[in-house]
Amino acid sequence: MSNLKVKTILVSQPEPKVENSPYFELQNKHKIKVDFRSFIHVEGVSAKDIRAQKIDLNNFSAIILTSRNSVDHFFRVAEEMRYKIPEDLKYFCQSEAVAFYLQKYVVYRKRKIYVGQKDFVDLSPLIKKYKDEKFLLPASDQLNFDVPQTLNNLKVSWTQATFYKTVMSDLSDLADVYYDVLAFFSPTGIKSLFKNFPDFKQNNTRIAVFGSTTQKEALDCGLRIDILAPTPETPSMTMALEKYIIEVNKVK
Repeated sequence: MSNLKVKTILVSQPEPKVENSPYFELQNKHKIKVDFRSFIHVEGVSAKDIRAQKIDLNNFSAIILTSRNSVDHFFRVAEEMRYKIPEDLKYFCQSEAVAFYLQKYVVYRKRKIYVGQKDFVDLSPLIKKYKDEKFLLPASDQLNFDVPQTLNNLKVSWTQATFYKTVMSDLSDLADVYYDVLAFFSPTGIKSLFKNFPDFKQNNTRIAVFGSTTQKEALDCGLRIDILAPTPETPSMTMALEKYIIEVNKVK
């Protein structure tokens, strides 16, 4: 572990929209600079490409929505395909946050909306109850492996289609910018770092990672991990960062 003080952090995500974000609290409390920059972003797949996946929206009676992105891109594609969404279409939302976001597009009380708790598997009893429906899963090109597994185990008629892709952002403007800590949340974020800066040398830069898949990618790329979350002691990235800052900045 490098014992150099932390004065600057780059978080590889968009800046939080809420004023009371723990990142802003961290910045103010420890008098450090926290910047935000997405290392990856989402791009929609065209209606033409979705037709090439042999997808006809008329063939489905239920839609499974796992994220806000899946909501946005389902309605975008429906519009591009001039598909009139039937009022009796059933929406199965992975979480309350996804269901709440659906209100951007549909009048809630007039639609058949079924909501899971948090994890995808929590939707199982609801999907099982309507097992005769034909389900469409509009997803990204990086779908969590537990989703197809869960749906196959339920033995329902379902089809996966790639409606959007996770792509690496252009970070060339950061070429001459140095940060004490880089914080990553996905394997693609690490890949983006090396795609943009193939000659990246870690030296005194501290690497913070969230999650086991991000950790594995960082290690596979030869990075030294200084800050790891979640752990029982530090379940969030901001808590892990703060614990590290207190240690190296010798905060009383």
